[in-house]
Amino acid sequence: MSAPQTPPTPSEPRFPGPGELDRALALVRFLRVNCPWDQAQTPESLVPHLLEESHEVVDAIREGGPEALEKELGDLLMNLAFQIVLAEEAGDFQAAGVYQRLEEKMVRRHPHLFGGGERMSWEALKAAEREGSQGVLSGLASGLDPLTKAHRIQERVAGVGFDWEDHRGAWDKVAEELEEVREAIETGEREAVEEELGDLLFAVVNLTRLAGVHATTALDRANRKFHARFERLEAMARERGIRIEEAGLEALDRLWDELKRKG
Repeated sequence: MSAPQTPPTPSEPRFPGPGELDRALALVRFLRVNCPWDQAQTPESLVPHLLEESHEVVDAIREGGPEALEKELGDLLMNLAFQIVLAEEAGDFQAAGVYQRLEEKMVRRHPHLFGGGERMSWEALKAAEREGSQGVLSGLASGLDPLTKAHRIQERVAGVGFDWEDHRGAWDKVAEELEEVREAIETGEREAVEEELGDLLFAVVNLTRLAGVHATTALDRANRKFHARFERLEAMARERGIRIEEAGLEALDRLWDELKRKG
């Protein structure tokens, strides 16, 4: 690993590079002139493609190899470049402004690297940026999935000190919420059950976060593990002439436990 570089002076470009983003922007500008489909696109019409490409990048990280990730990152870069070019055409902002805002934010959030002060936690820095102008929970993306949103809410409030000291407080809260779920189910009131299950899920996300894991990552891993094991269960059942639709829970449980023992 190379030695850390001295930060450049403000009068110099901080991080000069070969300009791959410029090439992506040039490609989009060419397509906007020469391709009817590209000419017809708007920032809103490209949102589904942007979301899809983001998910495909995640899939490539988790399940693909370097070649798949390289391809999907290229597709995502294309979508980012497209949004910048459309904004330039509308006179909203320029590509240089996008990068300038990014650089300024990263310099501000890494004061220990750029001579601006001592190292601070990411959330504490962002809380300081919001101080006096926005609430702690303002600005969260509305399209976040609920697990990610719960995680981000908890990170935000942790940035102003509203947090357990460690995972043990969150562990106790999970136990408390689990008992309240049991009580709600016994009452049979659907609204109460939904509310208490929501509280339990929120508490589990908090425990996951304080254990150093992201809830979406942990759940995705559990989903993939269950999926693979259940496919093995189906294969085992076929080999033994068992119809899983007719086998019943007890028989399927025995197959499941057998697979778990095998790892």
